[in-house]
Amino acid sequence: MATLAKPNLPRFDVEIFQNEYLADGAREVNAIVTVTATGGGTSGGRPLGVADAAPGGDAGQSAAVVILVDCSGSMDYPSSKLRGAREATAAAVDTIRDGVAFAVVAGTHEAREVFPGDGTLAVASPDTRALAKESLRRLTAAGGTAMGTWLTKADQLFLTRPDIPIRHAILLTDGNNEHENAAELERAIGRATGRFTADCRGVGTDWRVDELRRISSALLGTVDIVPEPSGLAEDFRSMMAGAMGKQVADVALRIWTPANAVARFVKQVAPSLEDLTARRSESGPRAGDYPTGSWGDESRDYHVCVEVPAAAVGNEMLAARVSLVLPPSVAGGTPEVLSQGLVKAVWTDDLASSTRISPQVAHYTGQAELAAAVREGMEAHRAGDVHRATARLGAAVRIAHATGNEGTYRLLQKVVDVVDPKEGTVRFRKNVSEADSMIVETRSTKTVRVKK
Repeated sequence: MATLAKPNLPRFDVEIFQNEYLADGAREVNAIVTVTATGGGTSGGRPLGVADAAPGGDAGQSAAVVILVDCSGSMDYPSSKLRGAREATAAAVDTIRDGVAFAVVAGTHEAREVFPGDGTLAVASPDTRALAKESLRRLTAAGGTAMGTWLTKADQLFLTRPDIPIRHAILLTDGNNEHENAAELERAIGRATGRFTADCRGVGTDWRVDELRRISSALLGTVDIVPEPSGLAEDFRSMMAGAMGKQVADVALRIWTPANAVARFVKQVAPSLEDLTARRSESGPRAGDYPTGSWGDESRDYHVCVEVPAAAVGNEMLAARVSLVLPPSVAGGTPEVLSQGLVKAVWTDDLASSTRISPQVAHYTGQAELAAAVREGMEAHRAGDVHRATARLGAAVRIAHATGNEGTYRLLQKVVDVVDPKEGTVRFRKNVSEADSMIVETRSTKTVRVKK
């Protein structure tokens, strides 16, 4: 196993969990790939891809953040939303470390720079943080909502500092994307994809989960609901702290397969579910890269499924080689392998061996089924189909209970009364609030790690 060995940068390790034994003629190989980065978020080192500072320069300018704050007219109803947004932005600004480039943008049917306001990014220091917080008085509510223009503005600001490898946006909204059509938003998302990451937050209950999830998914970030404006400050502080912990940008999960084998799908399965299959980019003969974004001190799990040529008992083969790779633009001219693991296939006539399911694969298959059951149940509830909603959420309760996902189990109790968790017998609760429904829907893709 190769690991990153540069000082002050994270060490990457890859572990493969699978049952490598297949029945005679079987073709599908499944594996859970655990990737762990250590030493990045707390090392205080310079992120990879940032050159040493020139004399008098600032080597701390290794990350850039843009805060996109919804300032549409609805943010003044009630006024606590805009007040909470100002307080949250101030909390986020306070969390930006010295040397990080940053900006604040007011988003309506257009995007207006609030700070620094000159088309560039400011560099964080005690003075610029104070000026940024003072400028928040210019956040006033008026106009519509066009999130694509906000993303475009963030991209334009990041492009003023192409030397900075880690670029992250925080987007807050309280409403639907009503002042541009779906195609315009999709084009803006497409332009931003691969350029920066973004965490999205919806305050209140008048925004659409699918819209924010589309943005956060494409930009490899998170999405969540903040039901009350009073919760915004702590949430923003936490998001910014997470962004400040990133040390390596644009890491790719590279899957190489031998002749006549193909990667059927690649999915992130922890800490949340994200299907990366369609985001493959070819990276050489029989190899493809899947984006994973930026890393600090953290661990993530990926489910890799490979289809191999059928073989007879006694044959064995390397089904896939899984690598963590830095692209040339970050590694300094040539791709750099940070760590690597192997997925194997061995054909056997031992029924006990070939029918045994890897505990890790089984666990995350259950987590995917859980998220699907929650999504289908909430969609049925919105459509007025209480019978199907109850059945699907009952299935979700059963899976959550069986897999130990206590977080999702508690969320489900906001919308159903659990009669028998083992059997998934539930009753839909009366007078379920819109906030509780959106909390369940928004957080349904969060998973728990398999118990070792």
